[in-house]
Amino acid sequence: MTALSLAQLAEARSALEAPLFADLAGDAAVSFEFFPPKTEKMEETLWASVEMLAPLQPRFVSVTYGAGGSTRERTHATVARIARETSIPAAAHLTCVDATREEIDAVARDYWAAGVRHIVALRGDPPGEGRAFQSTPGGYANAADLVAGLRKVAPFEISVAAYPECHPDSAHVQADLDNLKAKIDAGAHRAITQFFFSPETFFRFRDAAAAAGIDAELVPGIMPVTNFAATRRMAAMCGTDVPAWMARLFEGLDDLPAARQLVAATLTAELCRKLYAGGVRHFHFYTLNRAELSFAICHLLGLRAAPKAERAAA
Repeated sequence: MTALSLAQLAEARSALEAPLFADLAGDAAVSFEFFPPKTEKMEETLWASVEMLAPLQPRFVSVTYGAGGSTRERTHATVARIARETSIPAAAHLTCVDATREEIDAVARDYWAAGVRHIVALRGDPPGEGRAFQSTPGGYANAADLVAGLRKVAPFEISVAAYPECHPDSAHVQADLDNLKAKIDAGAHRAITQFFFSPETFFRFRDAAAAAGIDAELVPGIMPVTNFAATRRMAAMCGTDVPAWMARLFEGLDDLPAARQLVAATLTAELCRKLYAGGVRHFHFYTLNRAELSFAICHLLGLRAAPKAERAAA
């Protein structure tokens, strides 16, 4: 038995013998994902969320990129503002869809000029539901190709996507792992997973990735369930299993938002606690531009807001 597994065993025993969230060390790192706002009201909500989560000193916050590059300008404006007005490292999503290499490289150079040093490099989804991905003539063929291209533009920190339950477009699990390894070998620094609802899903994936020779950091993507029906739709699109017990737990809560929030916070916090017991020390939250659930879960994980003086110094 290795020293690591002994430490995990001790952590598991502690979790069983005390309240689940008692005396956590607060040694986890976190990051948060937002999407660019469409309206002035949505922009107010986004910045209120950024302000609430900033005191947790996230490793970075990322901003998504719509299908087919449909939010390119809004993504750039949001990321540039985060880089300009906060001390949080900002990461911009960038995809291969409907753009040539020259166009994508120009976007990347604009990000670098705006002070953005981190890119989340993705193949991307084509515009129009149900359409198959096709690389643009003169464009990047896939995410691994995009990573290699970005490495030539500037020394970006690069994150990529990973799929614990296999990407829907992959022929099989091994092909999906081979694709992830290609992205890491091309120069990506870490992989952030699609959301999932069982800790065993992540642990099995972590083991399979290690067996495939993938030694980069694997960060679990965490989706607090604010709307169960919407989450189930998203899960169906990306091949994520939704356990039947989740439907039963959220049944009857459609018109009770406060109760729904309590259930969501409990479920997601338990997932994070089990991941923590298994050695995970970085969590990436898909916030949907709402901060409360993510903040509460981080608090349960032992993280506390840094004093204002400390944040200013950072």
